[in-house]
Amino acid sequence: MVHAETWAELALERLRRESGRSGTARREVVELLGRHDCCVSALELHDALRARGSRVGIASVYRTLEGLDRSGLVERVDLGDGIARFEPARGDEHHHHHFLCDDCGKVEPFADPALEAALERLAGGSGFAVDAHDVVLRGACGDCRAPVT
Repeated sequence: MVHAETWAELALERLRRESGRSGTARREVVELLGRHDCCVSALELHDALRARGSRVGIASVYRTLEGLDRSGLVERVDLGDGIARFEPARGDEHHHHHFLCDDCGKVEPFADPALEAALERLAGGSGFAVDAHDVVLRGACGDCRAPVT
């Protein structure tokens, strides 16, 4: 597994090699993204940076994410709600799926070895070569769910 600090260092070095440039905004975005365990949108990254006192603009966040995506350093996550989210590409050991709250938009990761085994069994029996898969479970999070009476 590639840890947050290592992923950020590798990502910054590769982006510098590919573009010939490095900058504070790029570094701040990459380091913050590297500390996330799950997917995050450009706006969420920008808001978090601004809350920390950073002056990084939203355009810099988008440019950095686009560069990371082109380089295969992030995984683009589509949860079906029209918001592009990204998470560091850290390999199969970090593979997970997502819960999505339809009310507040909260996203939480989950991993389930039994689900993975079932998906492999299903793919194997279909004759279909599966390269990747995503599972999104939608509903209401604990904060939004109506209390059970």
